[in-house]
Amino acid sequence: MTTRRSFLALSGGVLAAVAGCRGSKPAATPVPDVVLARGRDGVVRLTGAEARPLGAGSVLSRDGAIAYAGQLVRIDAATGAPLQEQSIGGGWVPRVVAESGDACVLARTRPADPPVGRTSSPLLVIGPDRHDELTLPGCVEPDAFTADGQGLFVLDWLPADNPDHYRVRLLSFTDGKMTPLFTRDKRPVPEDAEEQMRGRGRQAVYSRARQTLYTLYTHQPEHQHTRDLLKGTRSHVHAFVHVLHLSEQWAYCLDLPDPFGQGPAEGHALAVDGQRIAVLDTASGSIAYAGAESLAIEEVARIPAGKGVASLASGDGGRLFAADGATVHVLDGSRPAATWTLPTAARGLQLSPDKSRLYAGGDDEVVWLDTTSGSVRGRARAEGLVDVLSVK
Repeated sequence: MTTRRSFLALSGGVLAAVAGCRGSKPAATPVPDVVLARGRDGVVRLTGAEARPLGAGSVLSRDGAIAYAGQLVRIDAATGAPLQEQSIGGGWVPRVVAESGDACVLARTRPADPPVGRTSSPLLVIGPDRHDELTLPGCVEPDAFTADGQGLFVLDWLPADNPDHYRVRLLSFTDGKMTPLFTRDKRPVPEDAEEQMRGRGRQAVYSRARQTLYTLYTHQPEHQHTRDLLKGTRSHVHAFVHVLHLSEQWAYCLDLPDPFGQGPAEGHALAVDGQRIAVLDTASGSIAYAGAESLAIEEVARIPAGKGVASLASGDGGRLFAADGATVHVLDGSRPAATWTLPTAARGLQLSPDKSRLYAGGDDEVVWLDTTSGSVRGRARAEGLVDVLSVK
């Protein structure tokens, strides 16, 4: 979606595989896995010698299993096979897929950051035995389903007619009302203590158990956390990770130390494994590690400072792949272990299911490296690639 996920805004062209060279690019290599990538008008499935769009305006669940497209088709993303079709009428745009894969919320508008001002926001929720159309007051954007699928976290943009900041709220499908979230200690947040998000979310990642959504924020002008508002204190951090628990419905901001957030937003990236949260800042050459349970910074590792766009992927055993443009730094735990070079600057990093291949989006291509040696094992043409989303 957009707003907190503006880094995922759709752009670029539709991917296309070609059999031979184009310009200075080498001949395409058959892709050994199923790579799901983002193009201008939705998700594209790339495997073997084929690159096939999953449908206009298609969106993918964050585990990469299910996509929704068109009017309205539910798709098995790994095989590309349609699972279910449902007539919903024209004008609806798929926006967010539930992690169960059996529900989707649609809006009348495409993602934009900030969205166009409006006084009401129609949403359509499609799921098992569900076809609910809601009209919410104000300028409201869908963000993520609750874990049980009975509600939706939304971004309530203010002022509605000329939005420049927002608050994260919970929409109940039962009564159609929007309410504030809870604090980390399960207390209701008073309406006058809700956080006002004025910056833009750089990246959002689910925990592996898909119970928690982590969103990286940088450059928050005059942002004050709920805990500061409740205590009457002030925060002066430049970057933090917004932690949203999808079943317990609480939110917490994990502050990142200086100099995180002072460099370019595109130089920051986020990755989460079962134990730790990792945040990369290429401008300072810093990688901050925090405990996924403690939500506290444990250590900061160092790599050479750079100027490239950041991408981050977390492997097994604490292994981390940190891209600074076309340079990939490999860390074992927090210890630098190797440095690899990509043909072009990375546009997203994803590991194959067996962790033997590291896929990187590139300049109109997808590249994959051997995760033992770092050598390039294949390149496939991918016109207008924006990001590599998932590998199956």
